[in-house]
Amino acid sequence: MHITVMGAGVVGVTTAWFLRQAGHEVRVIERQSQAALETSFANGGQISVSHAQPWANPTAPWKVLKWLLQADAPLLFRPRLDPAQWRWALGFLRECGPARAAHNIRQIVNLGTYSRQALQTLRQELELEYDQETKGILHFYTNPREFEAARTPARLMRELGCDRQVISADRAVELEPALAPARSRIAGATYTAEDESGDARKFTQQLAAHAAAAGVEFLYNTEILGLEYSREQILGVHTLAEGRHRTLRADAYVLSLGCESAVLARQLGLRLNIYPAKGYSITVPVNREAAAYHVSLTDDEYKLVYSRLGSRLRVAGTAEINGRNRVLNRRRCRAIVRRAAAVMPEAGRWEQAEFWTGLRPSTPSNVPYIGRSHFRNLYLNTGHGTLGWTHSCGSATALADIIDGRQPAVDFAFTGIQAFS
Repeated sequence: MHITVMGAGVVGVTTAWFLRQAGHEVRVIERQSQAALETSFANGGQISVSHAQPWANPTAPWKVLKWLLQADAPLLFRPRLDPAQWRWALGFLRECGPARAAHNIRQIVNLGTYSRQALQTLRQELELEYDQETKGILHFYTNPREFEAARTPARLMRELGCDRQVISADRAVELEPALAPARSRIAGATYTAEDESGDARKFTQQLAAHAAAAGVEFLYNTEILGLEYSREQILGVHTLAEGRHRTLRADAYVLSLGCESAVLARQLGLRLNIYPAKGYSITVPVNREAAAYHVSLTDDEYKLVYSRLGSRLRVAGTAEINGRNRVLNRRRCRAIVRRAAAVMPEAGRWEQAEFWTGLRPSTPSNVPYIGRSHFRNLYLNTGHGTLGWTHSCGSATALADIIDGRQPAVDFAFTGIQAFS
């Protein structure tokens, strides 16, 4: 079967790879000059099954209200005259109930565990090197109430097969000595030994090269203008490249365009509740090796993640629900630098921080759309939010199974016709 994948971020490229391995002829359309130049370019770098508690949880509404007037808040909601934003916000509030949050944790953990194994297998098969670290992820808490609140989701994750252990502050410093300067402020921690980290851009671009060598066609610098469709199926993709308009046809199509997925889907009458959650990262050189971390870290109070990428340190996080603009808010960037420098002052050359921002394609529940739309040849693999890197290989493997008429080997609520009725 001829399949066109729309988007060459980490989700689109992994989708193309697994479809090609299943024997399909695959084409990828991407508006940038190469893979992974948008949301996958400088993300937090974690393969974090343990990061399964969605933003929408019972504590979230109060926190969001508290943060409304705080410009450098971890989660910042800026109201706009945008129906899509308010639809997303109402959906977010609906997902904050205890039952919905527990259901979503189950979905996120199941997909994450499955995906992590798929990534490990792929890395071994292709001998990929992308500054990966396999030393686990340590969540540390400087607020005692936040630490106590973490016990319940950690227990639920353990019940689901994600071994997220609750540990003391002393044990946290034993696991990662770089936290020693902050020991007096750490109330406790959790640790998931099986989690990993690495450079998502390097991974994606290497996998794209392998996919191209295996016969996948990549059309870079190609803008998608719209879709040609009938009531039951997609007939083609209208594109523009180097001034030339073309309609590209295939037997099936996969939508993996990040935040643009919702915009394109709207042309078809599909209402995907995906909205941009603008995230930030800083990347700095290691300053002093003995003071720099190797275990990937999550600072839950500030919603920041730390990953070691060779001789670089990456710190990323925060979410800004503020439309589609990509302008750097330097106040939010400086807030990340201040927190990282306060926690591990000698780890990085914080004054040399390179700033980056990207738009994460977020659903209110943090659960992505994976499966078939009500168009019989249009498939969805989008809306992964902060966990695109974590869920990419599992999402792609599962979608390849769905396209081939097989039941994926993961317990997950895949998207189907009923989702759009």
